[in-house]
Amino acid sequence: MAINLQKGQRIEIGLSKVGIGLGWDPNEGTGSAFDLDASAFMLGMNKKIPQDEFFVFYNNQKSPDGAVESSGDDLTGGNSDGDDETLTVDIAKLDPKIQEIVFTVTIHEYETRRQNFGQVRNSFIRIYNAQTNEEIAKYELDEDFSVETAVEFGRIYKRGTEWKFEAMGIGYKGGLQYFVSKYA
Repeated sequence: MAINLQKGQRIEIGLSKVGIGLGWDPNEGTGSAFDLDASAFMLGMNKKIPQDEFFVFYNNQKSPDGAVESSGDDLTGGNSDGDDETLTVDIAKLDPKIQEIVFTVTIHEYETRRQNFGQVRNSFIRIYNAQTNEEIAKYELDEDFSVETAVEFGRIYKRGTEWKFEAMGIGYKGGLQYFVSKYA
């Protein structure tokens, strides 16, 4: 049975191939379609990406070591009860200099569309075994983010020789560029 994570909660992953699924439903009547984007920032010891290609998102769908791969860009969300976008992490392929992977979600064109996470329903991030599709844990965003347009959902990080997941749930006003500036 999957664990329902709370903000700040940490779990051991214990898998070699991990799936990170993101899902959401836009509120009806907001005018424009919602385009949420899942991204992964693969960080070294200094909490920065070692080179631009270690930032995986819709325009760079695979890391240079082949360890992190994006499913691509879902432009609307809410197409199903499942994941709208996914990131797959093959821990065995991770470049040794990578110590942490931060998973972010941003709203594309939030300024021109006047959108924020307060207008999104049923948003979640889930961690699953990418080989069996068995869900390990799920972190649901509730109504904590009424005006935010960017969220650090969670992170996988190395502690000794083990990889763990932490549900972060930290919201920001800004878009993808905010995270690029923070981690590049």
